[in-house]
Amino acid sequence: MVVPMLLRFACSRVVRKLDSLSPTVAGGGGSWHGRDGQALVCDFEGALLSTTCTFPYFMLVAFEGGGLLRALLLLLWPLLWLMSRVRRESMMMRAMTFVTFCGLSAEAVDLVRRAVLPKFYLENLRLQPCELLAACTGRRVVVTAMPRPMVEGFLREYLGVSEVVAPELQVEEDRRRFTGFLSVFSRQKALEELFRESEADVAVLSPSNCHDHLLATYSKEIYVVNEEEAATALPRGKYTKPLVFHDGRLAFFPTPCATLAFFLWLPIAVPLAISRILIGTVLPYDLSFLVAAFTGFRFRLGGQLPAARKGVLFACNHRTLLDPVMLSAALRRPVPAVTYSVSRMSEMIAPVRTVRLARDRIRDAATIRRMLAKGELAMCPEGTTCREPYLLRFSSLFAEVADDIVPVAVETRVGTLHGTTASGRKWLDPVSFLMDPAPVYKVHVLTPMLPAGGRSSAEVANAVQRRIAEVLGFECTGLTRREKYLLLAGNEGVTAGREGEKQ
Repeated sequence: MVVPMLLRFACSRVVRKLDSLSPTVAGGGGSWHGRDGQALVCDFEGALLSTTCTFPYFMLVAFEGGGLLRALLLLLWPLLWLMSRVRRESMMMRAMTFVTFCGLSAEAVDLVRRAVLPKFYLENLRLQPCELLAACTGRRVVVTAMPRPMVEGFLREYLGVSEVVAPELQVEEDRRRFTGFLSVFSRQKALEELFRESEADVAVLSPSNCHDHLLATYSKEIYVVNEEEAATALPRGKYTKPLVFHDGRLAFFPTPCATLAFFLWLPIAVPLAISRILIGTVLPYDLSFLVAAFTGFRFRLGGQLPAARKGVLFACNHRTLLDPVMLSAALRRPVPAVTYSVSRMSEMIAPVRTVRLARDRIRDAATIRRMLAKGELAMCPEGTTCREPYLLRFSSLFAEVADDIVPVAVETRVGTLHGTTASGRKWLDPVSFLMDPAPVYKVHVLTPMLPAGGRSSAEVANAVQRRIAEVLGFECTGLTRREKYLLLAGNEGVTAGREGEKQ
């Protein structure tokens, strides 16, 4: 059945390799012309995505949405892979789906879909197929083997896809949890319903799926992704929607080998994090640098260190809860810090004094003035952390209460676990960062700001933000803490504390 169909396609369809060197298809060095209003149908895995292996995305859902135990169960992937070779490919997909989604709440899956998966999808998109997808402004249909809740939101929000052909996940009667079973699904029937009246103008197939007669049946022009020449990843500057916020603990793409290495590292990582905490809290600063370096911790210092004096406010961009600690290590003296919301655990292990702000402008201003009258103070005007190379809007409060402002540019790098979270357990933030095999902290102390000289506090705050952004090579934004938490956690990031205060 398939062979006669393919022979017919060879006679009646235009089949080309999709790459940046096709002058008959691409114009202007890879830009596509004359596609306005055209309809497109394409594969997700292997065509838009640079990989056909779906295991990493299931692992992200299992780990971030279901926890450590569920992720460990999913490590049976090699056995599932062998089963698929012996019997059917769909068996592996159904087994991974069951382990990942059985009993998982719809709310948890939606959170991972919204806050975690987009980053990993975007980093694995191919440039040329995405350019062709953007050029076809008509109907855009994407076919995927992954369950609909994992992909539909991303495809519609970030790529402007109009229709998604994907298996459906069964849910319990209350519709709050997934059963882990896939509904009966037929790609052929779904495509027949979508293209009942008209064909698509373009079909984009992955190399591993280039003989799929289903997509080719419903298109006039067929493109097969060239693995070698279409391997260019979609650059950040061409994202249709900037990726500023994302959540989740895993800082690496969890392929089977990388995930196995991660779980083998965990028994070593926990005592390593504890030893690093002890090094920072017990040893003097000069000695702690040397000892921490032997554990793999890398600290980089730049700029001129000012002498200690009263009334100095160090305005830092916010990367992790360890920012004030690393600033104190750089200055070789403890600098108190004001914080908006940290866990009791983080306050207990902090080697510097921390004072909570109440998110009440008048009260907070009085607290900061009182502390500045006693000595130096560290503050992160962003109010929350940002992992990507962006700076959030700086609150102008610090510029209202301090005349002697020293901007501090902070940058971090990890390869295993992120030291920040919006929806997870806050007390694990510094521990997660210190569990990394080779974390990097860079602190660059800039020259003090000149007096305001008639400028408003908002103008001073913006000037500090721009100076830090220039040093780090980051981009300034007007986004706030509230917007971050609404996207990543579904709340405004304000909870009632044990004593009724807002954290």
